[in-house]
Amino acid sequence: MSEISTRTTRGPDTGATRAQARLSFDLDVDICVVGAGLAGLTVALEAARLGASVAVLEGRNVGWGASGHQLGTVMPGYGLPIKDLIARVGIEDARELWALSKEGADFVRANASEQLMPGIALSDGALEVSNVDAGDRLISELQMLAEDFETEVEGWQIDRVRDHLKTDRYFHGVYFPKAFQVDGRKYVHGLAALARRAGARIFEDTPVVSIDASGIRKRIVTPSARLRASHIVLAGNVHLGAPSRRLSETLLPVWRYAAITAPLGERLAETIAFKGSVTDTDGIDHFRIVNDDRLMWASPETTWDARPARFSSAIARRIRTIFPRLGRVEIAEVWGGAVGQTVHGMPQIGQLRKGLWVASGFGRQGMNTTAMAGQLIARSILWGDERWRLFSPFELVWAGGTTGRVAGHAVGMWRRGSSAAAGALARYRERVRTQERMRDARVAEANRQAGTRPPRPRPPPRRPNPELARSERSRLEHPRPPAAANPGESDGLS
Repeated sequence: MSEISTRTTRGPDTGATRAQARLSFDLDVDICVVGAGLAGLTVALEAARLGASVAVLEGRNVGWGASGHQLGTVMPGYGLPIKDLIARVGIEDARELWALSKEGADFVRANASEQLMPGIALSDGALEVSNVDAGDRLISELQMLAEDFETEVEGWQIDRVRDHLKTDRYFHGVYFPKAFQVDGRKYVHGLAALARRAGARIFEDTPVVSIDASGIRKRIVTPSARLRASHIVLAGNVHLGAPSRRLSETLLPVWRYAAITAPLGERLAETIAFKGSVTDTDGIDHFRIVNDDRLMWASPETTWDARPARFSSAIARRIRTIFPRLGRVEIAEVWGGAVGQTVHGMPQIGQLRKGLWVASGFGRQGMNTTAMAGQLIARSILWGDERWRLFSPFELVWAGGTTGRVAGHAVGMWRRGSSAAAGALARYRERVRTQERMRDARVAEANRQAGTRPPRPRPPPRRPNPELARSERSRLEHPRPPAAANPGESDGLS
């Protein structure tokens, strides 16, 4: 999301969100999607466009969870670092997975237009900055992305990063010129509007009580109706609950909190000149300018639900820590949403059993992966596209329950502390190098000044004095006898 207005219930199609009726009658469809978030709505839109009958069941309302509370950055890639991805599946499969992530980004851009989604507020460019001096790693990453993964990227040196972001907290950067941002809340409601236009039926306030996935026609029970479908797509993330508790237990629930500041005026433009989104390599901060003079910032995250207002002061302090030049900032609004993170760091996409599909685990993955998953599953069902098998190495792994949440919180705290320590050490080393360069420059300047200073004039030789010369010769030729030790004493000779 990118505007204060996106926190209202207004939608992009008629000026107000269309209320979707609860499912109150029995229904037969080709595909039933459980969950009206980004992934589920993409499945519905793509399948409806391909001619299938689709019903979406949402326990609350469209985009109420994490899908309606994200910052709207769209770029290729996954939450798993690219080198780890290669180590897990090999370079060839990693290239194919990366290409799928680019297709997902293209899908979002194709739909996120002012014609299809008025007020979507699309802006270009994303910058990933390092908290430490990582020049060697930057060169290696750029070469890999550009040559092996055909991704347009630019490397930014420290001076360029700090020219756009007035802080000493960041060093090198990787710029993705084809990445972009959208108003996230308007996008999710825009997807719902497009899916309806394509023929999909969306039912809000319709929680799923039970699922029977056996047989050719699967059966779904809701509080007020029953539904039958040839295929069921579970896209409910951590909120699937009782109908698929074993699946929801493979996700670590993480609440990410974000805020929008009050208008900051000219001081914001003087401090942050980059108009796209900025993330740090440690995944601690994610921010961008919205409405020209406000800053949208996501930073704290926990594995336990809490009131978003509690994090208002923490986010304000974090902003001041990174950008001291901004001074005191006032927080206008804070919100949060729960996402599901997998143990292996990749999304869960594929077929659990014949006719039962999953699209989940998009925490730290980005909007492009939700779009890619929706496309991939719809095309797998209707076209027989088998590329979902690329995700087979990333199996469902239990997230550890309560113990996993405690461990996840501890790991998150350790990661933040480790990032802070590494950053402080990097800045200290930079100051030392700067002081050494300044000292070397002073020494070099002193040596240069000494080398160019004109030599002192020698005093003219003194002309000899003839009288003094004769006196000196006389003294040398006729030396005076030594005086007696005591006057009046003899020398002891008779």
